[in-house]
Amino acid sequence: MRPVQYALEPLLNLFQRLRAVTMPEMKKALGTQVDVTVFRKLTPLGHLTSYSHRGSFYTLPALAQFDEQGLWLGRGAWFSKHGTLLDTTAALVRESSAGYHAAELEACLHVPVKDALRQLTQAGRVHRSKQAGLYLYTAPARERRQEQLAARHGLTQVEDQEQQKIRAAIVLFYSLLDEQQRRLFAGLESLKCGHGGDRRLAELLGLHEDTVARGRRELVEHRVLAQRIRRSGAGRPTVEKKRPNS
Repeated sequence: MRPVQYALEPLLNLFQRLRAVTMPEMKKALGTQVDVTVFRKLTPLGHLTSYSHRGSFYTLPALAQFDEQGLWLGRGAWFSKHGTLLDTTAALVRESSAGYHAAELEACLHVPVKDALRQLTQAGRVHRSKQAGLYLYTAPARERRQEQLAARHGLTQVEDQEQQKIRAAIVLFYSLLDEQQRRLFAGLESLKCGHGGDRRLAELLGLHEDTVARGRRELVEHRVLAQRIRRSGAGRPTVEKKRPNS
């Protein structure tokens, strides 16, 4: 009977070379077409399955270089020291200082999480509450959840103060511009805001929405007058001075 180490050598060499491997690659290395044979070899190694790519990548815990959140990227696939996407999402929510919004979790995990959050909420593994119009996911334990909600409230206050400073700076800068520059600046900021930007910029700068929309269109269509504040013929008509009759 061959030693176990010898039987696993092709698989270990494959992991050492690629660090993250797929089932077809392991079958080729072991010279088999049977999934059960591969899993029988994997079992004593304590392997990890990726939570992205539908779990189609495998690695060994000793090869994964996890970050502070327990995540690692290998060959384009994401792995977690917590295991599956459900377990990883629950762990991150539970360990977070101020809970998570779905978009924040997706930015962290690099995969969609809405279905995972729905399942975790239904199973009571995370708690969901509405904060400032968005769902916030926190730990299920009441005491821990209250700590996270308090931290989120403080974070929101800091963000609100920063937003106020930014808005004040925008208004100050806007006041220093000429007519065309004001319209174009408003149009640029509207583009950055996306849907509803015309209305938000009009309210912030005291403009008509049509003016903001015009500036936005001029930028997108490259219809900008480089040397003129107003278009030719715009503004007040020239007043001809009349000489008194002698």
